[in-house]
Amino acid sequence: MRKTGAEIFVECLLREGVDTIFGHPGGAVLKIYDALYDAPIRHILTRHEQAAVHAADGYARATGKPGVCLVTSGPGATNCVTGLATANMDSIPVVVFTGQVPTGMIGDDAFQEADILGITFPCVKHSDMVRRVEKMAQTIREAFYIARTGKPGPVLIDLPKDVLMDETEFLYPEEIKIRGYNPTYVGHPGQIRKAVDALAAAKRPVLYAGGGVISSGGAAELRELAEITVTPTTTTLMGLGGFPTNHPLFLGMLGMHGTYRANMSMCEADLIVAIGARFDDRVTGKLDEFAPKAKIIHIDIDPSCIGKNVTAHIPIVGDVKTVLGSMNRLLREVEKDWAADHREWLELIAEWERTYPLTYLQRDDVIKPQYVIEQIDSYIQGKNAIVATGVGQHQMWAAQYLTFTQPRTWLTSGGLGTMGYCLPAAMGAQAAFPQRLVLGIDGDASFQMNIQELATVAQYQLPVKIAVMNNYYLGMVRQWQEIFYNKRYSHSYMGPLPDLVKVAEAYKVTGLRAERPEEVGPVIERALNTKGPVIIDFVVDPDENVFPMVPAGAPIREMLLA
Repeated sequence: MRKTGAEIFVECLLREGVDTIFGHPGGAVLKIYDALYDAPIRHILTRHEQAAVHAADGYARATGKPGVCLVTSGPGATNCVTGLATANMDSIPVVVFTGQVPTGMIGDDAFQEADILGITFPCVKHSDMVRRVEKMAQTIREAFYIARTGKPGPVLIDLPKDVLMDETEFLYPEEIKIRGYNPTYVGHPGQIRKAVDALAAAKRPVLYAGGGVISSGGAAELRELAEITVTPTTTTLMGLGGFPTNHPLFLGMLGMHGTYRANMSMCEADLIVAIGARFDDRVTGKLDEFAPKAKIIHIDIDPSCIGKNVTAHIPIVGDVKTVLGSMNRLLREVEKDWAADHREWLELIAEWERTYPLTYLQRDDVIKPQYVIEQIDSYIQGKNAIVATGVGQHQMWAAQYLTFTQPRTWLTSGGLGTMGYCLPAAMGAQAAFPQRLVLGIDGDASFQMNIQELATVAQYQLPVKIAVMNNYYLGMVRQWQEIFYNKRYSHSYMGPLPDLVKVAEAYKVTGLRAERPEEVGPVIERALNTKGPVIIDFVVDPDENVFPMVPAGAPIREMLLA
């Protein structure tokens, strides 16, 4: 049957199991929007294209399926760059379709033309332009395959206007084989055996898990590995949820704002098993002083990540879930009293925790942001909640004080650190799971970067609850200025603007506020019992800082604790 390019586009999305797309129409993609009018696909109209990509990203993180975004050419496409870079840094499967001027006008500076392939080349896993309608189905099929296989990532497909209008016979490719693209899923048996032997010989081992544990679906295997070997486990910011944070072997998050025991464990370990993590600078601190006593096992599906920052003594290229499954089978055969062998190591870690726990000074006259996080945590336990954050101090407090027992319940911008991520990501997760509790934790500065999406949650009645830690500052900037710039607060004060309750009400969203500690719990309870979206304005201590903190360029053992 002959179909237009736009009709083929819609049919391909249905074949890929797409039920929701996020987007913003414009001239170059109106043919697709006309085809979507009768299609059984839910379209959510965001108020900005960046938010559309973040929403698709949140959908992908919460579901494990590729999130889909559709925008027009020119500024519609360029507004997607931050969202694409965010997804790329965190290895999130997002497929973004951009409109383009007709093929005959490309290069002529036509109205709303932009070389989006060239612009986004450094921040996508793959990109392509469909220059002939006969290639539409094949290109879309490959886009989804590339986005979700191997190390996941964002894919951009550019769609010229004339290709969407042209017709051809629709043939959907059932199988995909791409020359030069063959991700390795099964780890080398010899390397796995070496890793098992190294674990059996270690006296002070640490499991260090990143976002790869979640993207591979390997959380159960990670927990089994930790419990078989009685090995303390830490995660990166992206790895939260990949290991239960209430587990007795959990060390807390490591890195710049990690716990004292997690960072000191890395410094004193004789073996580190890096699992789906990339040793980024927020984790390692000063590289030449990182983990000086440890042998490194590095497991990752992306061979380019192994040895990039830290030398791996036992590299294993493969899917985390598959490799850990193989390791666990061998480890169960090892005759060893793991608990007895690691007792001294675990006792030292416990002493670090007793001496330098996460702490803050509670007061009666002002709300401490950590207290808000703890209260939120107590109210959402057992509710199977998904939590999204923006970027800044609130993000680190949430990572430190929230409890995570399941993967895909923590949505945050890790690698790129994108302010404005919280609200649209929460929207995407809520669209994926209409009946689940989706809660955002944001800062007043981060929240305002995509505040216009309150119109979207109101229009589609997405019942997200957003808790804003309102300290009237660019909080993390103010903290650095206080500690490293002699309290010279250059352009970091935002003032008590705007009135977030009135803004919420203007968008037909419920707005609540808490200004004293005794108001925190009741406001959270009211928000959770309110039907529809809610914004909670928590007026918190503007002088509170995030600790521990490793200064930039310092070794991770040199933590500022207060």
